[in-house]
Amino acid sequence: MNQHPASVSSTIQPGPGLSLSCGYGTDRGLRRELNEDSYIAADPVFAVADGMGGHEAGEIASGLCVRALAEMPQVTTGERNITASVLQQHLVRADASIREAAGARAGTTLTGAVIVEQMGMPYWLVMNIGDSRTYRLSLGRFEQISVDHSEVQELVDAGEITPQEATVHPRRHVVTRALGTGDETEADYWLLPVEEGDRVLVCSDGLTGELADDDILRILSTVPDPQDAVDALIQAALRNGGRDNVTAIVVDARNVANDDGAGTTAPRHTPADGDEVTLPRPQSSEAVTEPLPEPLVDGTALEARTALTDGTSLEEEPGDDRR
Repeated sequence: MNQHPASVSSTIQPGPGLSLSCGYGTDRGLRRELNEDSYIAADPVFAVADGMGGHEAGEIASGLCVRALAEMPQVTTGERNITASVLQQHLVRADASIREAAGARAGTTLTGAVIVEQMGMPYWLVMNIGDSRTYRLSLGRFEQISVDHSEVQELVDAGEITPQEATVHPRRHVVTRALGTGDETEADYWLLPVEEGDRVLVCSDGLTGELADDDILRILSTVPDPQDAVDALIQAALRNGGRDNVTAIVVDARNVANDDGAGTTAPRHTPADGDEVTLPRPQSSEAVTEPLPEPLVDGTALEARTALTDGTSLEEEPGDDRR
């Protein structure tokens, strides 16, 4: 169990080309008795699970979810050849394990990014189910890649409320998709080319419930070291109330080039017009419905770091107001 940020960041460089630096941490928060968040930060998988159910049930759910990801052989070998279909297979197993262990009384959200490589070209394969979030700061642009599976997001999409109203809506903590409970258990997937200098943030809603996107961006853009950035984000969330468990992973990408030294990123999709909001739809990403083709680059394994810890229910406790 790891309820405190690590003291140093990890540099991951399985071979020539892409080099990753990673920071990670979790905190119980100031009001929760348990920490129901779990995470894995092991090349090529960086993910956060936010358990729901309380009374240790949420901790079990998020822990089983993270263990299912850690069982993928690529976490041991460091190979960057995971596909969306492989991820979904392991999430289906996680869903079954949670249902068996908790009798549908507990569930978990999951979000994260997996590094995949094809012909020397690296991509972020982003996954999401629930309302934990994955962001990317890339080429000076900050955006939320994942899309919340929540009642308020559906209201925003339908034009019934504004994104600003969503942040204070009484149903803002109700998720519409999760593992271990409910009928809808399939994750959404996006595939984005890795750009030189990319910084990806994976976090539970205990962070985004306390910090606005502008606050998150300020820290990500001014704190160079990924572990220092994680520590600063968690401390800022605690200063703003810390009403839920807070977990964050920050991954930096460097040396994004092929063997010839040329940049390897694919052309970007044209972003859609629209103002930045608290719960944005992804603007420069595209949903992935087909798995990536196979042949990819080998890597050296980084020991999987998982943390079983505790936090939210399908609907937050009354009075647990957030920004």
